[in-house]
Amino acid sequence: MRVFAGLMALALGAAAQTFDAEALEKTARAELTAAKVPGAAIALVQDGKLLYAGGVGVANIETGQAVTRDTLFRLGSTTKMFTAAAVVSLALEGKLSLDEPIGKRIPGLPARIAGLTAHQLLTHTAGIRDEAPMFGPDDEDALGKGILAWPDDYLFAAPGKVMSYSNPGYWLAGYLAESAAGKRYADVVNERIFQPLGMRRSTLRPLMAMTYPLAQGHDVRDGVPVIGRPAANHAGTFPSGSVYSSAEELARFAIALMDQGRVDGKQALPAELPALLMKRAVPIPGSSNSYAYGLILEELRGQRFAQHGGARAGYGSIVRMAPEKRAAVIVLANRSAASLDRTAAAALEMVLPLRPAEPAGLKPAVAIPEKDFPLYTGAFAHGARKVEIAVEEGRLVLKAGARTSPLTLHEGDKMSFPAPGTNRTDLMNLVRGEGGRVEFLTSAMRAMARQ
Repeated sequence: MRVFAGLMALALGAAAQTFDAEALEKTARAELTAAKVPGAAIALVQDGKLLYAGGVGVANIETGQAVTRDTLFRLGSTTKMFTAAAVVSLALEGKLSLDEPIGKRIPGLPARIAGLTAHQLLTHTAGIRDEAPMFGPDDEDALGKGILAWPDDYLFAAPGKVMSYSNPGYWLAGYLAESAAGKRYADVVNERIFQPLGMRRSTLRPLMAMTYPLAQGHDVRDGVPVIGRPAANHAGTFPSGSVYSSAEELARFAIALMDQGRVDGKQALPAELPALLMKRAVPIPGSSNSYAYGLILEELRGQRFAQHGGARAGYGSIVRMAPEKRAAVIVLANRSAASLDRTAAAALEMVLPLRPAEPAGLKPAVAIPEKDFPLYTGAFAHGARKVEIAVEEGRLVLKAGARTSPLTLHEGDKMSFPAPGTNRTDLMNLVRGEGGRVEFLTSAMRAMARQ
C-alpha cells in the first residue's frame, strides 16, 4: 500500500506541473495591468529544453509594438551572472586567478583596491561601497577611467569581513576581465558567452540593441506608463547591469548552466564553468541564502535554485534556475524595477513540483538587558549613508538624519523599527564580531560598518 501511495503522490505531483500557456499569459496580463507594466517576455525551460517562450503586452506604449520571444530588454543586475561567467572563463584559461590580488592584472589601482581578489568582487565581500548611477558617459573608456579615479577609501569595510552587495565591485570585475583579455568588456562577454551560446542578438551596446526589436524602458507618471526619455545609459557601469537580451536567448544561457556548458547538444562554454559559478558561495547576512559568482543560491518550496534579478531604469528581470532539475523561468519587464512576481511564481509551478509557500513573519521579540546595550550602540556608515544606534529613555533607538525610531530585537539577530510615515515595519540584520558586539547592520544585502 505504501508503494501504491507513493506512486499516486508522484503521479499527482507530475500532473500539477501541466503547462498551460493560455493560463500563464492570462496571469501575466493581469499582473501587467495591476503593476502598470506595458509588456513582458517569458521563457520556461523543463528537462533542459525550451518549453515555452513568448511575449505579452507591448514593447512601446506609444507605437503598440508587440512583445515577442525575440524582443530585447535591458536586464539590470541579472547582467552580473554574465560578468561572472566571463571572469571565470578567463580564470580557466590561466589569464587570471580568482584568488590573486587584482593589482597583478590592473596597474594603477590604489593599494587597498589592488589587494582585492576576483573572488571577493564576485561574491560582494570586497568591502566596496555601493552605488548605481543610471546616466553617464557613452564612451567605453569610462569603465577604466572611472575605476582608476577611485580613492583608496572607496572601501567602506575591510575585505572579507561581510557580504555587502556592490555594483561598483562588478564594474571592477568587468574591468579585470577587460584587462586580462586585452579587449573591451563588451567584446569579452560577446566572444566568450553570447556567441558560443548562439545568443546572437544579446549585447551590452545600445547602438547594437536598437537595430533589433527592442522593448523601450518605461516609468510610471501620474499613474500611467510613459517611455523614459532619454534612455538611461552609462558605459562605466556596463558590467553590473547593462546587458540587453531576450527571453529566448536567456533560456539558452540557463540551459548551458544546467548542463555543464552544453546547448543544442554541443559544448558551448567550458564544462567546469557552471559548477565554478555556483561553488564558492558566501552567506547572505540575515538569510538562509548565499551569494556565489553572479548568482544567489536559495532553497525555496522544496527546491534548490540559482537565480538573480535585475531592477534598473526602465526595466526589471528575473532568471531563476533549478540546476538539479534542469528547469528555469525567465521573466523580463519594461517598467522600472518591475519584478512580476506572480507571473514568475505561476511559471515556476508549471515546470517544477513545489511545496506550499511558507508564511513569512517575524520571529519573537527578545528583551535586551541594559548591561548589553553597549554591544549595539554606536555609529554605522556606508559611504555617505550614516545611522546611529543610541539609548533614549531606557531603550535602543535608531537615528537616521532627523528621524528617531524605536528598535526591537528579534530571534535570529534581526531588529525591527517602524518605517516613517507608513504602517510598515522595516528590518535590519545584525552581524556580530568578537564578544557579540554588532559590527555591521545589513538590509537588502547592503551593509553599514561600525565606525
